[in-house]
Amino acid sequence: MDAEERTRLIKSYRDGHRVVMDALKGITPEELDGSASGEWTPRQTAHHLADSEMMSAIRIRRLLTEDEPVIHGYDEATFARKLTSDRPIEPSLEAMRWARETSAQLIERMTDADWLKVGTHTESGPYSVEDWLTIYAAHAHDHAKQIKRARGKV
Repeated sequence: MDAEERTRLIKSYRDGHRVVMDALKGITPEELDGSASGEWTPRQTAHHLADSEMMSAIRIRRLLTEDEPVIHGYDEATFARKLTSDRPIEPSLEAMRWARETSAQLIERMTDADWLKVGTHTESGPYSVEDWLTIYAAHAHDHAKQIKRARGKV
């Protein structure tokens, strides 16, 4: 990954919370629990984003501080099914926001050596800092689109 691509991905990563908030703007209680084609509801998606960001925050920290860390997967669908049914989304959106902000502060300060760090993901094998950035730069944007689909806004 070259410096230009890295810069683009960091910008996209930083913009993730905003695009999710834009997708949720003006959401009604009915829309919050509606689903498009069996996808997660906006409520489930908001809680998933918090769970995912907290996991990703730990992952980047382990990648940056440990030699050959093991990055553990988790069952996202089970989290969504068991942990999201009726809770308000605002605390999860704030958790997403601040987990992402603190991680962005780290990635913006990384050295060239930091960008070469690699661990092993329990489900997908080799997992580098660049893999982490590529995944999470797109993650919030993908779910913002899912929220818009659920609301019939796409």
